[in-house]
Amino acid sequence: QVQLVESGGGLVQAGGSLRLSCAASGSIVSINTMGWYRQAPGKQRELVATISRGGSTNYADSAKGRFTISRDNAKNTVYLQMNSLKPEDTAVYYCNANLSSRWSPWFWGQGTQVTVSS
Repeated sequence: QVQLVESGGGLVQAGGSLRLSCAASGSIVSINTMGWYRQAPGKQRELVATISRGGSTNYADSAKGRFTISRDNAKNTVYLQMNSLKPEDTAVYYCNANLSSRWSPWFWGQGTQVTVSS
């Protein structure tokens, strides 16, 4: 009932920037935590960053200092500003969210490709 749609991925040279967006729609009352994860070929999906409804953030070591997660609660949208991109950032980036309910599952988007060339 909740759909997450990512956008903003693309091809960028090392050192460049991209801003990813993920908009949630559907049967939403209130979104709790939103986040970004990524999965490179042959690797497991890993955390990039999360943000609570109140704005508390958590970053993977690889992202901290370069990436910034933010959200617009009114729009049910989470963003990931990625600066100083490196080739190792190349992956499919997925957004994730759960609702403000003790029984809420985690919803996933379809992903958006980010490719960083060297």
